[in-house]
This record gives sequence, C-alpha cells and structure tokens, in this order.
Amino acid sequence: MNSETVRTRRPAPAWEFTVLLSPTRRGARLARLLATAHLAAWGLPSERAAHIVAELATNAMVHGRVPGRDFRLRLAVHHGEHLRIEVTDTRSERLPAPLSPADDAESGRGLLIVEALADRWGVAPGPFPRKTVWAELDLVP
Repeated sequence: MNSETVRTRRPAPAWEFTVLLSPTRRGARLARLLATAHLAAWGLPSERAAHIVAELATNAMVHGRVPGRDFRLRLAVHHGEHLRIEVTDTRSERLPAPLSPADDAESGRGLLIVEALADRWGVAPGPFPRKTVWAELDLVP
C-alpha cells in the first residue's frame, strides 16, 4: 500500500535564539537574563516574557533535572505576530500541571503565573526522553 504524508512546513521564524543551560539556579537566572537581552535587541517588550522564562527555567531546574543533562531555552518570533518561548528538559515522564497550592505555600504557583501571563501555553512530548513546555505571547493586538 502506498501512503503519502503531506507535511505543512511552518515558516521559519524571523528571529530565533537557542541556548543550552545547566539545570541549576545559575542556569535558570541566566535563561531570564539572556531572554531579556535578546528581546531588547529585537526591540520587543520583555517583562511578561522574562517572567515566563524564569518560571519555565525554574521548573526545568527543579522538576526536569537529570544530572549531566542541560535544558534548552528557545525564543522565536514568527513574522512579528507572536513570540514563542520553549524550555525543553529530559524528564518526559514528569508532565507539568498547574496546581492549587495552599495560601501559605512557598512554591507551586509557577504554571499559574505562566497561564496568567501567556496567551497560550502547553506541553509537547518527545522525542524521548525530552519534553518541551512552551508559551506564546501575541505581539500584535
């Protein structure tokens, strides 16, 4: 049987930045600093994006850490319409889900913050053993 797969190619992003970082506090802090610097160089607002990067990078450090394996930060702007933030780690068996922490809890609100700041967000599994948590910000009202 012949089968033909039709793939639609997404257009290449206008701007893109990718970096591997250690799953440490320093790596998470560097992710936020690098995101802020690149967004400023691209002339884009960075406050919401910086918060999202900080939360996703911290989650990669806390929940996605595997000794000896880095996490990846990727920023991409598609035709000036939206910014896509991706953080990929190597713990595909630990899928993120927003929690409802107790009022006095000191953690557990990261994805709630991402959900509040992003226009869209989600998780893309694979390839094994990786997963990518992504968020998008619309740049055009």
